[in-house]
Amino acid sequence: MTPRIAIAHDYLTQRGGAERVVLALHRAFPEAPIHTTLYDPDLTYPEFRDAEVITSPLNRIGAFRRNHRAALPLLAAAASSIRIDADVVIASSSGWAHGFPTTGKRLVYCHTPARWLYLTDEYLGGGSDAGLKGAVLGALKPGLLRWDRKKAAEADAYLANSSIVKERIRKVYGIEADLLFPPHSVDITQESKPIGGLEHFIGDGGHYLVVSRLMPYKNVDQVIEAFKGLDERLLIVGNGPLLQTLRQQSPDNVRIVANLSDAELAWTYEHCTALIAASYEDFGLTPLEAGAHGKPTIALRAGGYLDSIVEGVNGVFFEEPTAASIRASVRSSGAIEWNQEFMVEYCNQFSEQNFGRRIKSHVQRLLNSVNKYDLRVGWRAD
Repeated sequence: MTPRIAIAHDYLTQRGGAERVVLALHRAFPEAPIHTTLYDPDLTYPEFRDAEVITSPLNRIGAFRRNHRAALPLLAAAASSIRIDADVVIASSSGWAHGFPTTGKRLVYCHTPARWLYLTDEYLGGGSDAGLKGAVLGALKPGLLRWDRKKAAEADAYLANSSIVKERIRKVYGIEADLLFPPHSVDITQESKPIGGLEHFIGDGGHYLVVSRLMPYKNVDQVIEAFKGLDERLLIVGNGPLLQTLRQQSPDNVRIVANLSDAELAWTYEHCTALIAASYEDFGLTPLEAGAHGKPTIALRAGGYLDSIVEGVNGVFFEEPTAASIRASVRSSGAIEWNQEFMVEYCNQFSEQNFGRRIKSHVQRLLNSVNKYDLRVGWRAD
């Protein structure tokens, strides 16, 4: 009998690296339903329309689908109400999916323990509304901490998506997680597509590129500041709470676009000089996407970028997420001669095929622990 596998994810209301991991899991387990608290097919990757997506009752409220952060006081209860009947649930989690109850085993693929609980100041950032958000979160935090740690302890196995997340899991949960880097899903054979209205700005290429959610800890504001006065163009691809604020701060040599198709995103990579990555990432996925297109990354020497970038092979580092440090690295990186063949070969080690083989191996290990099924019925785990 074929084992019953299910996939869980916090919410499918945005486009980012975590959602790309869920798509990779879906391709590895195409028959597995995806359980989540909130789902808006217009706000996330279109490939999810081909999957069976099962949501919590919160999904009936449109305001929550448009802004999942507004649902924070209700998400623990919503997560606890999602009951999954499966032999193994693979929970792609940064705060909620690791708490979905199941009748079988639970394998948590952790992008990070919840930022709003364990990295609160970084998550909130500054700004006029940070104080109000902090007050609300402060009132909820004791109960959420109890819920979060209890659910983490109930998991049967934990996987960390980067070295820094592995250490964070050990620190906050006391769990020794195995390390499994996420895949890049770049298909270089896919035909790219220009972004309408940007042909004049992009020209023949040569722009610098940022691909990021527009959140305070992503430091996109500092990249924009770095390009003020530079004789270079910067294209930012992303969406998030700071979209309008960052657009207002942008000089004439900076453009921000949101909700691109994969073909349009490929076009931005293909024509750029380099990617700039200034955020504190749990894993540095975008440098692998850039490298698969033969383009280097100028990155903050911190967090997950230390896992995905080999200096001199697919990128260089700057030391501080400040405009001055970023500007200096942009100016100096132009003198480097990159070996695109080495770059592409390195980045392809993080392929979706390798990721799929390893995740299947971890699932098989859990199935073996209950002597229930062999995943090699219908497909191979090795």
